[in-house]
Amino acid sequence: MKVSAVFKFRSPEIRALHLTWIAFFITFYVWFNMAPLASSMLKSVDWLTTDDLKLFAICNVALTIPARIIVGMALDRFGPRRVFSVLMVTMALPALAFAFGNNMTQLLVARLVLSSIGASFVVGIHMTALWFKPKDIGFAEGFYAGWGNFGSAVAAMSLPTIALSMYGGPDGWRWAIAQSAIVMAAYGVYYWFAITDGPDAQAHRKPRKTAAMEVSSWGDMIKLIIWTIPLVGVLAILVWRIQYMGYLSITGAVIAYLVIVAIVIYQIVQILRVNLPILRKGVPEDDKYSFNSVAALNSTYFANFGAELAVVSMLPMFFEETWGLNAATAGLIAASFAFVNLVARPMGGMVSDRMGNRRFVMLCYMFGISVGFLLMAMLNSSWPLILAIAVTIGTSIFVQGAEGATFGIIPSIKRRITGQISGMAGAYGNVGAVVYLTIFTFVTPSQFFYIIATGAFISWVICLVWLKEPEGAFDDEYYVSSVDRDIEEQALQNAKH
Repeated sequence: MKVSAVFKFRSPEIRALHLTWIAFFITFYVWFNMAPLASSMLKSVDWLTTDDLKLFAICNVALTIPARIIVGMALDRFGPRRVFSVLMVTMALPALAFAFGNNMTQLLVARLVLSSIGASFVVGIHMTALWFKPKDIGFAEGFYAGWGNFGSAVAAMSLPTIALSMYGGPDGWRWAIAQSAIVMAAYGVYYWFAITDGPDAQAHRKPRKTAAMEVSSWGDMIKLIIWTIPLVGVLAILVWRIQYMGYLSITGAVIAYLVIVAIVIYQIVQILRVNLPILRKGVPEDDKYSFNSVAALNSTYFANFGAELAVVSMLPMFFEETWGLNAATAGLIAASFAFVNLVARPMGGMVSDRMGNRRFVMLCYMFGISVGFLLMAMLNSSWPLILAIAVTIGTSIFVQGAEGATFGIIPSIKRRITGQISGMAGAYGNVGAVVYLTIFTFVTPSQFFYIIATGAFISWVICLVWLKEPEGAFDDEYYVSSVDRDIEEQALQNAKH
């Protein structure tokens, strides 16, 4: 697939790609609509403090992790068209509640619920996989995914102007946020009628069960349980931070920890309920897949997307303090790390499509990230600023190219459970962000860059040992197993009855 293909608007798959990235762009625009209006909120509402806004920032990512897992399961059962539409319409409600909230509790709950909108990423990944063939999936997924961060950047640039110029007054920020929510809900309704789940009814293959991911061996089931625990367990770090900031009592924290433990136990039970009957019956050879590849891609997204979110949060202050820049200049330089996403991520997917070996591309990108962050750890005021910027942009190209390469592999691992695999890997990106941002509060920027360089290198080792080249990763059609055919025939028989 060439870059020029994205301008062939009459092509059904290109139309689907454009409809889907627009949805993704809007959801990220709404997700990050608070930060650029924070100063306006503080001036407008006398009972809000900067600490309150820090708490809202934590809540803004709190439920993204479980939401990506749940949405991943919903995708395999209901299809991405329904899930994306429902997500956009329903998430407009907490966005509106945040816009017009009149007390701390309303704003906090609204922002907490709204954090689920971050699951939109995995929805579009699944929809794109349904429309594009294995040989083109890397570029298509990368092109789609590049628009999310751009949506947050456009929100940062446009919302203050909309609040001040279009609406004005102390409540301008409220109407600016409300407008973004209404646009999202309207597009959600349009998306329902404008797109289908792939070019035909066979494109969306449902798994046997959606409560948990299917595996192919007893060993893989144990690995799935081990890799599932951190997905919800990491929320304990968020609870600890909220309690540390004084917004949660010890009793409240204990209750939250017990809820987290209960959810982890529930997930393990679901894994056992889904997989014990399958493994006892036996998995046909042609339906087996290696969970090690899923685990390896979980680690890559932890190390690349997690690092990206963490670095974007600390980079402006790093440039400001290291080179004595003013806030505006430092912010502009730091923004280059995110803006590269629009090009670097599709390029990562395209390289994955063109090289003929997706595993080799993944390894190259992860090694490049390790070297890039290692160089950033050595940056100090003695370095020429232009060279520091070049190192930063070069590292960003590898980080975001690796994100594109990750989702260039996922659709080919096991077509029937693409939604669940996408949801798990996507959630691990947020787990990485929570872990890295928490570590950053205890170390210097230089130490921080060494740590995330080490994380990327560990992921490289995991990929070297565990990641396998997916079967048929460059074919015209996705691999179909005997179980896939049985499920399809069963669905046809049920439809007749």
